[in-house]
Amino acid sequence: MRWASAIATDGHLVDAVDAAADDLHAVLHGARADLVLAFVTDHHAAQFAQLGRAVERAFPGALLVGCTAGGAIGGGREIEHEPAVALTAAALPGVRLTPYVLGADPDAWASQIDLDEGAAAALLTLPDPLSWPPDLCDELLAFLDERWPDAAKIGGLASGGMTTAGPPTNTLFLGEERVSGGAIGVALEGDVVVDTIVAQGCRPIGEPMIVTRAHTNLALGLDGQPPLQALDRLCQAMTADERALARHSLFLGVSMRQGVGGGALPGRGDYLIRNLLGVDRGSGALAVAAPLAVGQVVQFHLRDAAAAATDLTELLGAHDAPPPDGALLFSCVGRGRLLYGTANHDSRVFRRAFGDVPLGGFFCNGEIGQVHRRTYLHGYTSSFALFRRKLAST
Repeated sequence: MRWASAIATDGHLVDAVDAAADDLHAVLHGARADLVLAFVTDHHAAQFAQLGRAVERAFPGALLVGCTAGGAIGGGREIEHEPAVALTAAALPGVRLTPYVLGADPDAWASQIDLDEGAAAALLTLPDPLSWPPDLCDELLAFLDERWPDAAKIGGLASGGMTTAGPPTNTLFLGEERVSGGAIGVALEGDVVVDTIVAQGCRPIGEPMIVTRAHTNLALGLDGQPPLQALDRLCQAMTADERALARHSLFLGVSMRQGVGGGALPGRGDYLIRNLLGVDRGSGALAVAAPLAVGQVVQFHLRDAAAAATDLTELLGAHDAPPPDGALLFSCVGRGRLLYGTANHDSRVFRRAFGDVPLGGFFCNGEIGQVHRRTYLHGYTSSFALFRRKLAST
């Protein structure tokens, strides 16, 4: 298995593909690419029809999978709000690639993915959020978890689509086909393992609490008291800076470990971070963008640049699997320069943790990643997929 990643900022799409391809071939050292992932800003929209042919010329026989991107990631660089083409190429001996195109009918999804039920594969999926509502994306991820529970699920929602004149639109690329709407993806099966890391960019504040009353997504009791009372007490204990941050960046972390596990409280990576939707001052109930169950542990969280940087550094540093051969990064359009005030932040942190491992990806309108083996659509997240050989680690 050999991976390579590059990015090019040429104003003409074909020239950018050729420049990135030259860099990739230098790293592949003659290995034939089986898979090419392309993430292209829509500054190149007028030339999208040329992408498939340009990639086929540079990498004959390789499967092209990609989409439009608000920003592209490759070769250790993160290019935002400028023309960019990021290509990641992989030579994958012993790996079967199964591309798929999914429409809006959930009843057809099983027949549209040619993969045995229960297969221990990896599923890379790129939905178009402009044609699919978030609840349909959630339904897709639940379907993938149910049908392939042992498969790694990774990906991101296509972005861009709004930086050029005309109506908002995204494009999904599969081979020489351009797909408008729905979702595309590829299943990887065989001599490949995909480890996932989801950095949600938050730090806990206050103390963990147990949900004592709940209905669907409503927290009606936390530690036996109205949630609003717990929130008011938390705000009183905050510093002035924390209170200012909480006005726009306060979330609830919902532990994916049921109960308190004999006293072991959830740690970093155990919480699913979700938005607070509102409060009812009469009852003290708190609405959360996630279903809640009695016995779950929850904790309020704050998000800012420092918390995101610490979260990412600790999660990548704690990864104890064999080193990857290549990696993909699906990062929120709200991260990057907008969050950190500087370019290439998450790519630099990744390189400090893993060295010169090829890393490609893009800035998404939603990131797909797993928390405790269940797959979710995230926001403000950096979701990593780390690829390595299965046989080399057995």
